[in-house]
Amino acid sequence: MSGGAGFIGSHLVDALRARGIHVTVLDDFSSGHLENLSAHEDDVKIIRGSVTDAGTCADAVADCDLVFHLASRVSVVESLERPELYRSICQDGTRCMLEAAEAAGVRRLVHAGSCSVYGDAPPPISEDAPTSPTSPYAAAKLRAEELCRAFARENRLETACPRFFNVYGPRQRADSPYAGVIAIFASMAARGEAPVIFGSGEQTRDFIHVSDVVGGLLQAAIAHEVGDGRAINLGSERPTSILELASLLGCDPPRHEPARKGEIMHSQADASLAKHLLGFRCLVDLKSGLKDRALTGSSDA
Repeated sequence: MSGGAGFIGSHLVDALRARGIHVTVLDDFSSGHLENLSAHEDDVKIIRGSVTDAGTCADAVADCDLVFHLASRVSVVESLERPELYRSICQDGTRCMLEAAEAAGVRRLVHAGSCSVYGDAPPPISEDAPTSPTSPYAAAKLRAEELCRAFARENRLETACPRFFNVYGPRQRADSPYAGVIAIFASMAARGEAPVIFGSGEQTRDFIHVSDVVGGLLQAAIAHEVGDGRAINLGSERPTSILELASLLGCDPPRHEPARKGEIMHSQADASLAKHLLGFRCLVDLKSGLKDRALTGSSDA
């Protein structure tokens, strides 16, 4: 698994180990943290390195039947400043992982996609919606998906491309440039600080708990119908405005700043395909998920 020391990846490691599955983690620890894997110090193989290095990728997938590819950079703002870095990690890194997996005889690679590829598509957004990336991050994630589909189409490797909507949960850092809005707002609410909202706050997001995303990833790894690289939305199908989110977290009245370039106004998944092909269900509603005290910590990733 690439990116296994990060926020989502470490939860996936937990789930795989709970099922007795042997796991190798490849991570460069630029945003992931070793402490996220502390429960598995003796039973998870950890390789420190980059998905852009072919030899490192080959070492990571050796003797593996299945690869989860979660390594990525995820900041829209940073991607506008460093587009070449995002092409290297998200696009070229995916190619490296695909080629290594093919050479090792891996059965399937599950690639972590992003709803950002849809741009400002009107919600609810299905997989049939036109893609229209508005940032170098989104463009690189879309190109990575296209590589996955090409490998499957050419019968080189089974692939699946679940597209995550706005994932939140424990281990999501509030003190990172990649932090999600829930982690940031929860941390500020705990300190009694007013959150900053970029734009009106009327923009909406589809928040999905990390445990539900992990469930979707596990299902994508085994479902027969999705090995052709198709995109599959993983979202809650419930939109929440940023203003409403701040209220739910008990934040002080927010301070507003101008909207940021490259960010979309509304996002809401149509997860019908995931329900049909994966038997996917969202089990954690937002109000329940926000009650988790671990959301206010800043030492997670």
